[in-house]
Amino acid sequence: MLLTSSSLKKRVGDLQRKLFQKAKQQSTFCFYSIYDKVYRLDVLQYAYELVKKNNGKPGLDRVTFETIEREISKWRYLNILQSKLKFNSYQSSPIKRVDIPKGNGETRPLGIPNIEDRIIQMAVKIVIEPIFESGFSNNSYGFRPNRSAHQAMNSITQSLRSGHTQVIDADLSKYFYTIAHVKLMKLVSLRVSDKKVLALLNQWLKSVVIKVEKSGKQTVIAGGKKSKLGTPQGGVISPLLANIYLDVLDRIWDKHNLAFKLKAKIVRYADDLVILCKNETDASYKVLTQVLGKLDLQLNGDKTEVVDSLKEKFNFLGFEISMAKSKQSGKVFPMVEPSQKSMKKVSEKIKFYTRRAMNPVPINEVVRQLNATVRGWCNYFYYGYGHRKIKKIRYYMEESLRHQLRYRHKVRNRGASYHKFPRQYLYGYLGLYQPPVKPRWKVVHA
Repeated sequence: MLLTSSSLKKRVGDLQRKLFQKAKQQSTFCFYSIYDKVYRLDVLQYAYELVKKNNGKPGLDRVTFETIEREISKWRYLNILQSKLKFNSYQSSPIKRVDIPKGNGETRPLGIPNIEDRIIQMAVKIVIEPIFESGFSNNSYGFRPNRSAHQAMNSITQSLRSGHTQVIDADLSKYFYTIAHVKLMKLVSLRVSDKKVLALLNQWLKSVVIKVEKSGKQTVIAGGKKSKLGTPQGGVISPLLANIYLDVLDRIWDKHNLAFKLKAKIVRYADDLVILCKNETDASYKVLTQVLGKLDLQLNGDKTEVVDSLKEKFNFLGFEISMAKSKQSGKVFPMVEPSQKSMKKVSEKIKFYTRRAMNPVPINEVVRQLNATVRGWCNYFYYGYGHRKIKKIRYYMEESLRHQLRYRHKVRNRGASYHKFPRQYLYGYLGLYQPPVKPRWKVVHA
């Protein structure tokens, strides 16, 4: 029978803690028999719930969670998955390729596995992640339990305050598509040698990627047994594999105490990384390129740069970072705000939801979409001095919504719209989300 959410979380949590503790206590121990834990029904159920919560789109087979629960039932479906894994009949399916628009007019390729593959990938992740987490460096923040982008920013600001103002702003060229399968699997097998688990990982690395045209035509564009590079973006297991691969860089930095020897601190969020140096950057840059070379990775020469943060700004994880001088004390401090690119992106979304073509859409739905967009953006960027840019976004959102209301109510005069649709109307009556515009430290200590 299916477990309740609390029971499920406790049982799977207990399993993960035991794996973590074993891996932590014996840092060289290689787990050779964990496949049976992957097909435990509680692990599969937990994986099912996590994947469903992500609310992803269906893969090539077009199967949705609604289809599963209506036509099969969750319990029966999980038993089918368990049997496939237990009796080694599971085979991964081709991955659906879609192109996601980027802010610069280009697109980002994304792979969408079928739900079955996502659940089993999640089950493997649940089991092996604690093993690798036990050894991951504190310099790494991306796609890890209990770690966040804000923690990475805290590390950067602390380093800047301590005088590490010379910054190597590194950009890896096509990282997820250049990870070498052989080297990745060797790194995985240092901690996990269970052949059946390794076989699953290898299946997913070799999965065929199919692009579906609007006409319905399907074309194989990547993957297959002969493929040697890349982890498909969109796969549940890909971020963990990507962290395992770049953990080599973190380990070398820690093992050789380069933070002390080179006076250089590294902060990494998946494939986004910066090295903050106290003095010169040449030695740190050399180590970085040497390690990446051993991993068959390259820096993007056009986007990687060395920045003097006392004179210039640099971007990281959507934030714009620079050193500014306080008008009160005259001291220099890290100024962290949303980047221009981030501002432009959310502004374009606001503009989209309030365009004239939205007139037939109920105003409550327009406000709901605005709220979801701006609330999520503010939750992320309400950090450091983000409130200054949030004020601009709040003003732009108010003006855009008033512009939409003018169309609906045929109010020609812009000035009249302020009387007809004041802030009290927008926030009180329509329920528009009100972004935080006070400095975060004043709110926390209020």
